[in-house]
Amino acid sequence: MSFLQYKKASFLKEAESTQAMITSTLVQTTQVPVDPQVIDLGVGQPHLSLLPLELIRQSAELRFSQNDPEFLQYGAEPGDGYLRIDLAKFLSQGYGFQVDPANLFITSGASMGLDLICTLFTRPGDVIFVEEPSYFLALRIFADHRLRPIPIPIDENGLVIAALEEALKTVHPAFLYTIPTYQNPSGYTLSQARRERLVALSQEHNFLGVADEVYHFLSYSTQPPTALAGASSQGNVISVGSFSKILAPGLRLGWIQTEADRVMKFASSGLLDSGGGLNPFTSAIVRGVLESHGLEANIAHLRSVYQDRLQALAGALQRYLPEASFSLPQGGYFFWVRLPDEMDAAKLLDCAAAHKVSFRPGVRFSSQSGLTNWMRLCFAFYEADQLEEGVRRLKACIDNI
Repeated sequence: MSFLQYKKASFLKEAESTQAMITSTLVQTTQVPVDPQVIDLGVGQPHLSLLPLELIRQSAELRFSQNDPEFLQYGAEPGDGYLRIDLAKFLSQGYGFQVDPANLFITSGASMGLDLICTLFTRPGDVIFVEEPSYFLALRIFADHRLRPIPIPIDENGLVIAALEEALKTVHPAFLYTIPTYQNPSGYTLSQARRERLVALSQEHNFLGVADEVYHFLSYSTQPPTALAGASSQGNVISVGSFSKILAPGLRLGWIQTEADRVMKFASSGLLDSGGGLNPFTSAIVRGVLESHGLEANIAHLRSVYQDRLQALAGALQRYLPEASFSLPQGGYFFWVRLPDEMDAAKLLDCAAAHKVSFRPGVRFSSQSGLTNWMRLCFAFYEADQLEEGVRRLKACIDNI
């Protein structure tokens, strides 16, 4: 082979490789493709087998059989009115207090709700309070809006109110972001007494309390305290909910619960003025799920599956990683695991790849680049035997560093 032939062959091979990579990226359909050879205990999503395809198919068939194309039109700005009524009924039953449809605004998921809150109620440079640790992708949203997070510590009873009171002596935040029930990543739940004090402080100091309550219905033992959404009519609480954890994340449908005047502020934003209400098509489908009471049945199924997986992961951690410490979560998706102080979870992650296991290191959940000896593990995606194998691989990794 001549030099020119060699160069041409090399060029063609490189071009084919590049095209294959581009094609692979183009045909990707899920946000987090999971390598079947790797047990990724960091994946915070349900397995495909837990997504209720038949339930949603039946609801879609019902909606299409009605021969009414209205849900293909631009939607009402606060959201599909029928969905808001049915959602209010579901929440009233689930929360144990009356929810008014006028206090609900339909979003394209919780993340979009947080982004819209930042757009309407903050300016670049504003200070916000966040829990330490906090949901790492919410921190990304806040960074996009150039907000300045100040961490408030949490313990096993949730946000430490004494630390919040101390911070409020010198700083006035635009809002405080909290995940009060089965927190991501810690799994901790804010106590009822602390919830009441938080609401009182938000009124006393005139800041917004943004409560991310997407895990509230995923309880596996005792019922959680009253949702902070119950204080939303008092003026300073905005509760964010989602169908992603209790139905299917691909629906990209959620809600904000807050006072009626604030609902109208969301509805009159430029985004809604231009595009109309969010996800009217999906809203019509999900409305059918609510009408049939299929959502309650789906949540009951998820609770049963996740409770077994939670116990499996707890048992595996006790067997293989006795040097680690954790609190048993009572709901949600996650274990928050503390490694020995001298261990860096981010460095452990580099080693974990060779053992075909993964997780999320604690530093990602810190607004101050701390929590280096912590890691978040999720029990929602894998079955019990895979969870045990994943922890066994983590143990092998730790033994080899």
